[in-house]
Amino acid sequence: MSERPLLSIVIPAYNEENRLPDSLEQVTEFVRAQPYRAEVIVVDNNSTDRTGEIARSFSERFPFVRVLYEPQQGKGAAVKTGMLAGEGEYLFICDADLSMPIQEVNKFLPPQLEGYDIAIGSREAPGAVRYDEPAYRHLMGRVFNLIVQLIAVPGLRDTQCGFKCFRREVAHDLLPAQTMTGWSFDVELLFIARRRGYKIVEVPIHWYYRSHSRVHPIRDSINMLRDVIRIRLNGWRGMYG
Repeated sequence: MSERPLLSIVIPAYNEENRLPDSLEQVTEFVRAQPYRAEVIVVDNNSTDRTGEIARSFSERFPFVRVLYEPQQGKGAAVKTGMLAGEGEYLFICDADLSMPIQEVNKFLPPQLEGYDIAIGSREAPGAVRYDEPAYRHLMGRVFNLIVQLIAVPGLRDTQCGFKCFRREVAHDLLPAQTMTGWSFDVELLFIARRRGYKIVEVPIHWYYRSHSRVHPIRDSINMLRDVIRIRLNGWRGMYG
């Protein structure tokens, strides 16, 4: 039992009382069906609803589920807390809405995928399929990705998909340098990873658009554009080593 689990699934959750019960049922069923050891870490990101209570009820039922609390608001802050606490050889960021079916996690793990440092779920790589996404959301995502490629991480077709897998030692090298606490944290981590020579691969996934997204199309797009510029400036200033 002292052996490290193969996988840690880290789920940042802010006011997810409506979606979390069904998502955690699917995740725990998936974990129980695998031949390898895994753990689930739910990070309650200062929720004001029953998110923490629901997560704790699952931790009482399943010993491989842990619940952490992150008081600093922002998905990036919650992910950082969960990833640094994860004990797995692979640390997997998983959105609470499960817009990617949880069974696709195995696409990111040996033996299906090996020889990488970071694997990012991609809705644009060959073989990926999007379901029910409004045209305006797709267009916004493509415009933002173009900006990200021009300014920060060229060559990656989908940096904003919420499903990403890090080798443990890579995550523990990158996360201490992370400064972004909001939506742009993953662009920053990928930028730092490129700077440090890590191998990043894109994994085509099946992705389902979920309504009631936490992303505000106008406000968050402006904030994320500002953050991408900050990331590039931070790089020029030598903040990331």
